[in-house]
Amino acid sequence: MTKETFNKTASHPLQSWEWGEFRKSWGNQLVRFSFGQVTLHRIPFTPFKVGALIKGPAPTKTMIDELKKLAKKEKVIFVKLEPNVLKNGKAIKLLKDSGAVPGRRLFTPTTFLIDLAKSEDELLASFHSKTRYNIRLAQKQGVTVTEDNSDSAFEKYLSLTEETAKRQGFYAHSKKYHRLMWEQLKPAGIAHLLVAKYKGETITAWILFTWRDFLYYPYGASTNKYKNVMSNNLMMWEAIRFGKNMGLTTFDLWGREEGKGFTRFKEGYNPKVIEFLGTWDLVTGPFYWPYRIAESVRWIFLRTVAKLGLFKNKF
Repeated sequence: MTKETFNKTASHPLQSWEWGEFRKSWGNQLVRFSFGQVTLHRIPFTPFKVGALIKGPAPTKTMIDELKKLAKKEKVIFVKLEPNVLKNGKAIKLLKDSGAVPGRRLFTPTTFLIDLAKSEDELLASFHSKTRYNIRLAQKQGVTVTEDNSDSAFEKYLSLTEETAKRQGFYAHSKKYHRLMWEQLKPAGIAHLLVAKYKGETITAWILFTWRDFLYYPYGASTNKYKNVMSNNLMMWEAIRFGKNMGLTTFDLWGREEGKGFTRFKEGYNPKVIEFLGTWDLVTGPFYWPYRIAESVRWIFLRTVAKLGLFKNKF
């Protein structure tokens, strides 16, 4: 199977050949099928593995059968499925009948979409009034947004990501992870870096993905310095204009979580909410439920450590 042939069927950048090559360089075992690619992750101190088919096509009986064969061969106790398709009863019935159960999510089950086919005037008019005000404020303050895929801009993005992770107390992918991703996706024209500058200093940096007719916003970081110039609001607007200028039709804002601050930020741009099929674990081994219990205990521990301020991000 060639890269070109494989990419013709991939509906999402996380199913692109280049993303698969990145995951291999990160250390994951990768298996490609005609329907998509599966990453295999070894469970520490055991001979077993976990599989993941993320943002793949709608499940079919043939797909399920192939995944079960892979699981038997590679000692996989379950394969996590998060299809890049809308929620529907037919697919859910197939998953349940095949032995799949709802699993711990990697991606949120819903996301926001912005219609890039609309004119700039139409889009601006649809935004919340406060959002429009903040965009104009950033422009008046002299904030500028440009695409900058240089090495120096990427290093600044990494430093801002580290700063943001420490400030907000979340677990960020490491610098090595980001570098390996960038090395694969930037030359392929999938990954793009937008930077917002104020008084000559980069204060916000976003990595965007382009795939087929879609623009995606997977990664973003900013400094708390000059937060009152509203660079994030202008960045989102310029990202929208970036997608329109590339002739893309839809902007996927990469997730939605009720009540979260950044979700409220996204809502200011009047996006449409869509719901995916969700997260399903195709159970293929007897140790699945002990694994789920151990996983739950691990996350309780990590959240407790973070709340107590004992967590140190090893970015």
